[in-house]
Amino acid sequence: MNHLLRSYAPISDDGWSQIDKEVQQRLVPGLAARRLVDFSGPHGWEHSTVDLGRVAPVAAPSKGLVAAQRRVLPLVELRADFTVARSELRDLDRGAVDLDFSSVDAAARRIAEAENVAVFHGWKAAGIVGITDAAEIAPIAAGKKFGEYPRHVAKAVETLLSAGVSGPYGLALGPDSYTGVVETEHGGLVVFDHLREILGGPIVWAPGVIGAVVISLRGGDFLFESGEDLSVGYDHHDADNLYLYIEESFTFRVATPEAAVALKG
Repeated sequence: MNHLLRSYAPISDDGWSQIDKEVQQRLVPGLAARRLVDFSGPHGWEHSTVDLGRVAPVAAPSKGLVAAQRRVLPLVELRADFTVARSELRDLDRGAVDLDFSSVDAAARRIAEAENVAVFHGWKAAGIVGITDAAEIAPIAAGKKFGEYPRHVAKAVETLLSAGVSGPYGLALGPDSYTGVVETEHGGLVVFDHLREILGGPIVWAPGVIGAVVISLRGGDFLFESGEDLSVGYDHHDADNLYLYIEESFTFRVATPEAAVALKG
């Protein structure tokens, strides 16, 4: 038994297998940050901090001494609750395949979007500075003319190269920008295809991202540290419903602020 308390839930092995499958299918498309930054872990639920390798001076206990305190970045716990009707799980055990997991959809979207926001735009209350907050290169005004995105992305790549930041490069597109890029043509080709040639790396749909962000994929610049990876836990149940949740612990830090360029919509 662990803190997820799954063994206390009145759910069959097949039920848990189906719930885990449904959650994974709904989470993966929205986890954009993990496809573009370095992922370390999972290191376990007990993993609480990341050593920053730095110290801050503190008052010494007596004269003649010098004291310093190690600086660490604490992991944050993030949880999204959802419910599953007990009748749906009973039908699953009977062989039903058309199950109602709409509450899972909403929870997966919330937690995936929150993770993306933390990585790309920061989460001040959790001590996380996001990629766009830390970026040392001024953002490029891209607007909503998606036919001009190849020019803007090419400028971002050139700026990164001039700063000594090698590729390949990836592009995180907020939902509105992603739709605009996919639906727009430029020089007889879909803008999406032009962008892939310029970047040499992936273009990802990134719910929670405002505008777009071009980042280097050379490694070592953006560090996502996972304690417990996204997991499903049990809270309680009543006669009609099971109350479950998706939970993770993580933090994020920017090692190279000059390795990304934001495109403002």
